[in-house]
Amino acid sequence: MVRRMKLEIAYHGRPFHGWQRQRGQKTVQGELEHALAALFKGHGVSVIGAGRTDSGVHAAGQIAHLDPPGPIPTDALVRGLNGKLPPEMKIRSARPVAASFHARKSALGKLYTYRARWHAPTLPWLELRSATVPKIIDSASFMTALELVTGRHDWASFTVPDPEVGSTTRTLFRVCLRQRRDGFDLDFIGEGFLRYQVRRMVGALVEVGLGARDLNDLRGLIEYPQPGAPIRTAPASGLCLEHVYYRHCPALTSEPS
Repeated sequence: MVRRMKLEIAYHGRPFHGWQRQRGQKTVQGELEHALAALFKGHGVSVIGAGRTDSGVHAAGQIAHLDPPGPIPTDALVRGLNGKLPPEMKIRSARPVAASFHARKSALGKLYTYRARWHAPTLPWLELRSATVPKIIDSASFMTALELVTGRHDWASFTVPDPEVGSTTRTLFRVCLRQRRDGFDLDFIGEGFLRYQVRRMVGALVEVGLGARDLNDLRGLIEYPQPGAPIRTAPASGLCLEHVYYRHCPALTSEPS
């Protein structure tokens, strides 16, 4: 019996029109399924990802599952795919999992990191996965705003007007700030995220830090959801899916560990 395989995938998002396969567009899922078809001599293989990263968004730990049409050692699967995928994609690991495992439905949470810098890095490879944003001038309000965007809320203000999901309520367990000499990194750990949610949250937080949006306005966007609210969407280049959680751990709680 052929066993289901779990893949851990990394990719640089700039060349891809997002994760989901789309006719006439270069996507991560499309390239992966094309490589699998070549590896398995024309047999079509569907790949299910843990999340649909948007155009330009990166991943260091995207998870996907597939049911190969025949037996294949995990090391051969990794080598075979990496030999056929474009250079912006790498399979980091593969391992057999139970047939009940589902990359998206089995996930308990995700970690996204947003890397923001006040100016373009002088080292070109750093620019590949960071975004340039205006320098924060009101640090106190910015820090207070970080505390507001945690907990279980309806995040309709922070996604597209028609998110195509049954509910826009999600739990954001925590937001962790790492200050840098020339910017900041923000870790968002939540049970799941809506389309554009992290980027629009970063945009709103930066607006507060610039004095362009006050804390009461941000609080109102959270407590009284406004689909399509006028919020700056931070550039995709700064966002990376770092990890998908499949086991309970201290990160998946509302209290810091």
